[in-house]
Amino acid sequence: MTYPLGRSGRGLFTGTAWHYAQYRPGYPKPFFDSIVAQFALDGTDRLLDLGCGTGQLTLPLAEHVAEAVGMDPEPEMLTEAARQAQAARVTNVTWAQGSSEDLPGNIGRFKLVTMGRSFHWMNREQVLTVLEGMVDDDGGLVIANDSCLVRPTTQWQRAIEDIQNRFPPPETPTNSTNRAITSEPHEAILARSPFRDLHRTTYEFDRPWTIEQAIGYLYSTSLPLHRLLGEHKTAFEQTITDTLLAIDSNGLFTEPVALEVLTATRG
Repeated sequence: MTYPLGRSGRGLFTGTAWHYAQYRPGYPKPFFDSIVAQFALDGTDRLLDLGCGTGQLTLPLAEHVAEAVGMDPEPEMLTEAARQAQAARVTNVTWAQGSSEDLPGNIGRFKLVTMGRSFHWMNREQVLTVLEGMVDDDGGLVIANDSCLVRPTTQWQRAIEDIQNRFPPPETPTNSTNRAITSEPHEAILARSPFRDLHRTTYEFDRPWTIEQAIGYLYSTSLPLHRLLGEHKTAFEQTITDTLLAIDSNGLFTEPVALEVLTATRG
């Protein structure tokens, strides 16, 4: 089932959905365990995953709620998310095409609203105001962001960044409705919102990467390299492969990750 409440059109992530589903890293089990415990998710409540992508948050949490709704402006993302749900035999997820600007829509109320790697793309104050009328009194929000591959802290990550800078795409996608509105910290905006009871948790761990996974991840970002590189795609991939193998001939790499999680309830 889908809720047809959104608008179609080409966005920043158009054309990236397959790579997003295959190569976007998930979240660690302690993170999910903490959310389930903190919000007492016992299988009777509803979840909204806002900016759900291909379901990296939606699907693992679905088993702990009666119904999960994954909402994203990109129809290709929702198609891939539905495939992932079918493969995992998750049957209690509804997919809604739309952006945060389409809220509240007709999708009801929720115990928990999650936003993974997505809140910074939204008009955050507006979203929080609307969510006040959509979140149960005993519910709240979870906002999760990690350092991920494109914020380099190691030699191999810096090498990838350098290669990207040497292969500028022939065009730069722009979409003013999808860009971060301001650089103000999430905490400051939440402090002015109805969800001002705020807690921060940081999960630190090592994330393994292969060369294939690293290239696939680059093709999943909001700069759609897979489409924009055109005839330079093969040279781009070969340069990354050769450079990374020169750093580690096994082609195996480790990224130190800091996953920052904000949980917010009504103050």
